[in-house]
Amino acid sequence: MTGLSDNIQMTNDFRWIMDIVKNVDVGLVLLDKNYDIQLWNSFMQNHSSLYAEDVMGKNLFKCFSEIDEKWFNRKVESIYLLKNSAFTTWEQRPYLFRFNNYRPITGRAEFMYQNSTFIPIQDLTGNITSICLIVYDVTEQAVNNLELAAANAKLERISKTDGLTGLLNRKAWEDQLNNEFDRLQRYHQESSLIIFDIDHFKKVNDSYGHPAGDEVIKCVAEITQKCIRKTDFAGRYGGEEYVILLPHTAVSAAEILAERIRKKIESQTISYEDLSINITVSFGLSQYNDSLKSATSWIDSADKALYISKENGRNQVSLFTHAPA
Repeated sequence: MTGLSDNIQMTNDFRWIMDIVKNVDVGLVLLDKNYDIQLWNSFMQNHSSLYAEDVMGKNLFKCFSEIDEKWFNRKVESIYLLKNSAFTTWEQRPYLFRFNNYRPITGRAEFMYQNSTFIPIQDLTGNITSICLIVYDVTEQAVNNLELAAANAKLERISKTDGLTGLLNRKAWEDQLNNEFDRLQRYHQESSLIIFDIDHFKKVNDSYGHPAGDEVIKCVAEITQKCIRKTDFAGRYGGEEYVILLPHTAVSAAEILAERIRKKIESQTISYEDLSINITVSFGLSQYNDSLKSATSWIDSADKALYISKENGRNQVSLFTHAPA
C-alpha cells in the first residue's frame, strides 16, 4: 500500500506542478539541443495565438522568424560553456518574441516589452540536455521608464533652448564654448567663433512694434540655423545678438559662412502682418589662439571685431587679429 500511495502522491505532485507551469503568468518554453520546442505553456499560447500542438516538436526559428538566430545561438553557446543561466532585458533587446500588447493601461506600446531568462536543464550526470526560456511581460515598467526618459529629455532640451528662436540659450551656448575652450587648450586645434547682431534693431522695434521685432529675431535665427553644420553651435546671446561656435574651423572658413549669412539676411524681406521689413547684420570673428587666457577672452576678441564692423558702417564682417605670441 505504501508504494501505491507514493505513486499516487507523485502523480498528484506532477499534476500540481504541470498546473503551475501551464497557468503561471510568465512564458515558459523548453527547447532541446536542436531548438525544437518541448514545452509551451498557456502564457505563450495566449500571446502568440499558437496552441501547444501547433508548435511542439517544431524548430523555434521556423515558428518565430523575428528571433535573431545568430544572437540566440551566441547566448545559448555561453550557457552550454559556463553552465550558468543568462539574462536579457528589454533595454538590451525590447523583446524575444514579438507579441502584441493587450494591456489597456500600457496600450500606448505597439508590442510587449520582455525580460527573458535562459536556464540550462541538466541530467543526473550534469550534462545540459535542454534550455528553459522564461519570458516576463514588463511592458508597463518599460513604457513608464521610456516616458520618463522622454520627459526628462524634453525638459533638458527646454532648459537649453531659447524660447523665441529655438537656438541654444546663452547658458547652454556658454557651456559649449567652455567645453570647446578646454579641448583646444589640450589639443591646440583650429576653431572659430562668430558674434553678430542686427543693425539698428531699436529702430525696428520703434517703427514696427515689438511683435514685429520678435519676428525679425526669429527670421535671423532660422537663416542662421539653415547655414551652419550639425557640428556647429548657434545661440542667442542676448536681445538681438547671436553667436556661433565652429569647432575644427579656421577663421577663413568662418568668414565664408558669415558672409553667406550676411548676404541671405540682407536679401531677405521679412513679412509680418501687412509689413515688409528689411534688415542688415554686422559680424565679428575670432579664431582660437593659444594666447587666449579664457573662453571669456575669446568671445571678447570676437566682440571687438564686431565693434570694428559697426564703426566702419555696419553690414559687414570683421576679423580679430591676435597679437603675435
